[in-house]
Amino acid sequence: MLNPLHLRTLIEVVRTGSFAEAARRLGYTPSAVSQQISGLERAARLTLFEREPQSVRPTVAAELLAERSQEVLASFDAIDQEIDAISSGSQGRLRIGSFPTASATLLPLGLAAFVQRYPAVQVQLDEGEPDELLEVLQDGELDVALVYRYDLVPRAWPHRLVETELLHENLLLLLPGAHPLAGRAQVGFGELADATWIASREGSAGATCLERACATAGFAPRIAFRSNNYGVVAGLVGAGLGVAMVPALGHDSSAPGVTVADVGGVRLQRHVSALHRVASVATPVHEVLTAFREAAERMNPGRLHAQGSALQRTPGGSPSGDAAADGLTP
Repeated sequence: MLNPLHLRTLIEVVRTGSFAEAARRLGYTPSAVSQQISGLERAARLTLFEREPQSVRPTVAAELLAERSQEVLASFDAIDQEIDAISSGSQGRLRIGSFPTASATLLPLGLAAFVQRYPAVQVQLDEGEPDELLEVLQDGELDVALVYRYDLVPRAWPHRLVETELLHENLLLLLPGAHPLAGRAQVGFGELADATWIASREGSAGATCLERACATAGFAPRIAFRSNNYGVVAGLVGAGLGVAMVPALGHDSSAPGVTVADVGGVRLQRHVSALHRVASVATPVHEVLTAFREAAERMNPGRLHAQGSALQRTPGGSPSGDAAADGLTP
């Protein structure tokens, strides 16, 4: 195999017509240049120079090889530049997965800042619930996944993944405008023991959190309708068909016929994080995590609580900051 270093030396010798002058320009000794040319001749199985006592004359083979080598080395230089661009985060591909409510709120804000800083990075998006995203993230088909977990529904992420917490959002109660408790700033679960509930899909983290929260108040919720689309949930509430508990990111304050209340007596939250594989240390991953943290801080209304520090959970380790405990928090 031809050595790119020897090819650069060949080009300089052909250009100057002298081993000594080529050595001076390249910062080598004449002996080193001679050895490199001899090595290139052995590798190519060609005579590249006619050597005379005071000079060297390139053969036709040397001139042809020098000409073609310039094209090859230019390609190597381009590859080096691309590698530098990828490692610096200014170029490359970034594959992100997200769940629907983050896709509609946190994701656009964070990506807008990231793309402005790194316009040459190709961003690909996929959407799904955390369990769906985890599989493709671990298989290497995603670089970053936005996921969530609920209080009262503990879960641990796979040990190969690093968690960066982004924000904590309060869980809110949605009531029809004509409900007797509508207009209250806070409503306790015990006051809704006889209510008809609208919940997310059976077995989902949101539905499980609702069932466990109601259990702490001594009742099982009577669930009449289920939907994972918070717009549908709000529509059912606004039509007077029941009450619901939704995360702050899933609440549209313009939904007609719906009033919102905080959960009385306790704080229940959904915790939003970004996950990436331990081996994913590429600059675009680091930079998009920074963009998501900044976005979480910028969109921090009263019922959202941004994780201001760069808290990360590494496999087998502890968080580098305070983490909210699972369970009811006074």
